[in-house]
Amino acid sequence: MQSGAVNRRAALGLMSTGLALGAGISPAFGALNALTTVQFDDPVIEKFYSARGFATLWTGQGDGARRKAALQVFDRASDHGLPVARYDAKALRQAFGSAQTEADLGRLEVAMTTALLAYARDMSSGVLTPIKVDDGIQRKILRPDPEAILAQAEAPDFAAWLKSLVPSTPVYSRLMAEKIALEELVTKGGYGPALTAEEIKPEASTADIIALRDRLIALGYLDRSFSQTFDASLQAAVQRFQLNNGISPDGVVGKGTLASLNASAEDHLKSVVVALERLRWMGNVDLGARHIWVNQPDFMVKVFDEGDVTFESRVVIGKIGRDTQSPEFSDVMEFLVVNPTWSVPRSIVVNEYLPQFQEDPLAESQLQLLDPDGQIVDRTTVDFAAFTPETFPYALRQPPEEGNALGKVKFMFPNSHNIYLHDTPTKSLFAKDVRAFSHGCIRVGSPFDLAYFLLARQSDNPKGLFATYLNTGVESVLTLDQPVPVHLVYFTAWPDEQGHMGYRRDIYARDKKLFAALMEAGVAVAGINS
Repeated sequence: MQSGAVNRRAALGLMSTGLALGAGISPAFGALNALTTVQFDDPVIEKFYSARGFATLWTGQGDGARRKAALQVFDRASDHGLPVARYDAKALRQAFGSAQTEADLGRLEVAMTTALLAYARDMSSGVLTPIKVDDGIQRKILRPDPEAILAQAEAPDFAAWLKSLVPSTPVYSRLMAEKIALEELVTKGGYGPALTAEEIKPEASTADIIALRDRLIALGYLDRSFSQTFDASLQAAVQRFQLNNGISPDGVVGKGTLASLNASAEDHLKSVVVALERLRWMGNVDLGARHIWVNQPDFMVKVFDEGDVTFESRVVIGKIGRDTQSPEFSDVMEFLVVNPTWSVPRSIVVNEYLPQFQEDPLAESQLQLLDPDGQIVDRTTVDFAAFTPETFPYALRQPPEEGNALGKVKFMFPNSHNIYLHDTPTKSLFAKDVRAFSHGCIRVGSPFDLAYFLLARQSDNPKGLFATYLNTGVESVLTLDQPVPVHLVYFTAWPDEQGHMGYRRDIYARDKKLFAALMEAGVAVAGINS
């Protein structure tokens, strides 16, 4: 009986991965017979096995290498912030070790295939469906085809394909390393005591300066130091911290800088876990060799060419509020509108301007009142008090002019959200660290420079080309010969070009919602819920 059990294990290839199989299984048939009587819950899996004559993937002779490769990636799922229970390698190994009957093997065969489908889906395109968590996340997720996944499972390069599911960007690898380091740090107590001062100036108390020094050391911005004064090295460390965390690098430890300094290791770990998920949503998306990247919590627009930042500018994004926050999505910029007309969105018309007109019909005189046929209406002939937001029949428009809300140019990537990048006459807002003031569109701090940069690929004189359209004073369209993908994203954790992790405020509380949803989905994070 003992030799029979050994022969059975060898036939199934289980010895090669160190897995044990219970005795009592007929060596003649194995999982092949069992699969013909398994009750399949997933029609895709049933179709797959039926098409291959119910031949095994995981439990038969010669399946050992494939099984080993799958279990190894399942082992590392927690490093990525994935819900391990969906593809629990430990439980699967135990099931292999305790299998006693052909039916056990049949169920185990299906369990492994189910785990593979779940893992491939989660790793390549994310655990969550983001719009179900926050309707401001309008990102379209490209889910892998289950049949295509199972076809890859049969391929000779299966192990290499499994590795290819992981986002290949250096940013993802850096985030993973940060996650593992932060988990260890959290279990050891984090960054230490928070700073209690309301502001720390060069003449601050010795105790506050020592606390600041120790915090900067814990965060990695200052080498071991015994300084008890706000000296040049301490100020330089503060500036490095500010630069890396989206704060004007003035070297002054004010309220904003203190709030960022006091973010806990747990806070940073949550940001990193969510950032990994966000990158997985885009894992199947071709960002474009050249693409425009607007990271909303960073309040910056950047142009990337072959992975390098070739242009950047400060931006203003949507203010906090259900109807004004900038959404997340990707599209393609196709053209510029020079000297744009501002067609005021309906929500702004009835919620902001109608109450003003009810007080003073001639308020905001730069705006033209239009009837449903698009004809200009004399405001003195309208009784604004007779209308509610629901019954107000008019539209508002601001023609091209100095002071136009869209400035002199808008950058169009036509989309159902009516979101675009544009100039603005309100330049002072770009000096602020937190720049959330718009109604959802993205205001660009250096719009002409962005226009010149984009046009340089189609003109030897991009400034002259732009000026030709601008100087007419008339609204006109300037088409981009090479459309550019645009990605409106939301990352509160992101490494700089040197790989040092920077963090931003979760201004719309989206990351908070996403982290809670990941926990509900079964993601375990050491030091937080594991």
